[in-house]
Amino acid sequence: MNATRRHLLNNALQTALALGAAPAFSRFAFAADVDRFALGVASGCPRPGGMVLWTRLIGADLPEQVAVQWELAADEGFRQIVAKGTETAEAAWAHSVHAEPTGLSPGRWYWYRFTALGARSITGRTRTAPAPDAAEPLRFATASCQRWDHGEYAAWRDMATQELDLVLFLGDYIYEYAGGSAPADATRRHSGGAARGLDAYRARYAQYKSDPHLQAIHARAPWILVWDDHEVANDYSPGRAQDLEPNFDLRRAAAAQAYWEHLPFPKAVRPRGTDMRIHERYDWGSLARLITLDDRQWRDPQACPKPGRAGSNTVYLKDCEALKDPRRSLLGAAQERWLAQSWDTERPWNLLGQQTLMARSSWTDPAGPNGPQYWTEAWDGYPLARQRLLGDMLAAKANNPVVLGGDVHANYIADLKLDFDEGKAVTIATEFCGTSISSHGLPNDRVQAAMAWNPHLRHARSDKRGYTLLDLNRQRLTAELRTVDDARNAHSPVNIEKRFVVEVGKSGAQSA
Repeated sequence: MNATRRHLLNNALQTALALGAAPAFSRFAFAADVDRFALGVASGCPRPGGMVLWTRLIGADLPEQVAVQWELAADEGFRQIVAKGTETAEAAWAHSVHAEPTGLSPGRWYWYRFTALGARSITGRTRTAPAPDAAEPLRFATASCQRWDHGEYAAWRDMATQELDLVLFLGDYIYEYAGGSAPADATRRHSGGAARGLDAYRARYAQYKSDPHLQAIHARAPWILVWDDHEVANDYSPGRAQDLEPNFDLRRAAAAQAYWEHLPFPKAVRPRGTDMRIHERYDWGSLARLITLDDRQWRDPQACPKPGRAGSNTVYLKDCEALKDPRRSLLGAAQERWLAQSWDTERPWNLLGQQTLMARSSWTDPAGPNGPQYWTEAWDGYPLARQRLLGDMLAAKANNPVVLGGDVHANYIADLKLDFDEGKAVTIATEFCGTSISSHGLPNDRVQAAMAWNPHLRHARSDKRGYTLLDLNRQRLTAELRTVDDARNAHSPVNIEKRFVVEVGKSGAQSA
């Protein structure tokens, strides 16, 4: 066993010790030349009666098909096995495993593990959602944008120490860039060239999943995930790459397959070509409905791109008539209709998990000589679609809507309005758009200057990496912006940048 692999296994062993899983891990991990479960375990998509359990076998000599046993227990010592089964891990799907136990008790914690080829995985911890009538609080975290070569994962390390019911990941789980694209001061780099084919995407996920802190938080609580652009390619839209790459849908299909193979999604959403359904509704007892969106797969191409390119641009409204076209959509017409019918009027909270900043953010004074200037990749590039979404939400009388986003590598807290240009417009929803786990942000002085043109932004800061920790009960939502001192150091301290509270019946966040 070489020193590098032993180092990785030792890190994973420390993760297992922290999770109370040392006996399961240490008995098998060093017994074979290859640790078949070196990418860890994960769970996701929690429902009152079950969830998805995930792992992936690795090793060059794996058979085409491998029988993988899984166990789910009511206790860490696996004395009370409540469900078990066997899944066939196939080479065609990267020997990934997506087990789906059912018939479980709602609102409780479970422990799970996998066994195959004489080896056993570390133990993961997961839970079911509460029963529909249970008034159980929800403690969760949102995160996004974990670019490997932009920093270490101190944010994941800190999150793994929290007692969370779930993690909501809002896009950019991997980045597709080649190793040579790393910053000069990078502490680690992507392996190989840019991810384009299936093998390259699989290798990129395997590299990211080798991180012990990411493994630890996956093994700590169930995840709900959506993708954004970098799981495929920067700023893409359906059938169109930023650099106008030919046959781009072949690349999209490879990326979609690798995404499903490496994350805890059910078998029912296994991709067919480029298509994979990630928009969904999750109910947390009688407390909240969480709706997840896909703002990538059915969007109209970004408006007014640079000559010879596709993808985003920063444009003045007066120079881009397409921004005023009511037919343009970020979600696609079918998903817009689905969302309009998904808002909940019974539970006290509606949580909308989507990829990017929803609030208007002009980079210039809208009253100035050139008018407002917008970035076309986010909701500012689809302003009438945003207005439709907020109008449908208002018409549905959705209770206490809170929008959760990522993508922009900055912490933004915002009031959402039907008309951002009307100073007295009523705030109809609250937005928490979180910073990145590691990906670099814009210069903070530029973000601070833009605050003057966007009075609905309560807070903005782009020079810190981290995540958002949220506590939800029937009276209020408390959000804690947790940020890393030094994103290049996996052991960096993590501090509280700011706290905000949203009270039931009062849209808009207040400093706490």
